Amino acid sequence: MAWKQLLFVSCFSAAALLLSMLQEGTGASVGTRQVAGQEAQEGVEQKIFMQESDASNFLKKRGKRSSKSRDEVHAEDRQKLRADELRREYHEEQRNEFENFVEEQNDEQEERNREAIEQWRQWHYDGLYPPYLYNRHHI
Repeated sequence: MAWKQLLFVSCFSAAALLLSMLQEGTGASVGTRQVAGQEAQEGVEQKIFMQESDASNFLKKRGKRSSKSRDEVHAEDRQKLRADELRREYHEEQRNEFENFVEEQNDEQEERNREAIEQWRQWHYDGLYPPYLYNRHHI
């Protein structure tokens, strides 16, 4: 158990040392860059963090039997619609790929049949026009 505590303390001190080194590195930068970086960081913090009132409302749990708020219902509906749209796009893409595959297979089969028929006609050609198959002489 003591080795776990020792490992935890050493990791914690290493993290604290790393953070202090990073802050010293940012403090040594040029003044205009530092001001611009702080402004950019504040903008990021405003995007990431929410107001205290919103956060406290967010963390409040509603009872199991209470009805959902309109915002919750709308958010769930948007998620369902998005999932349906993604599913529809996926199946449409799969169907298109399969249709293209089948069309290529049919084209190849038609080409093989056409070549076979052409070879048969060349082999059985009797010098008459139209060819033998359509110009039979009945005795």
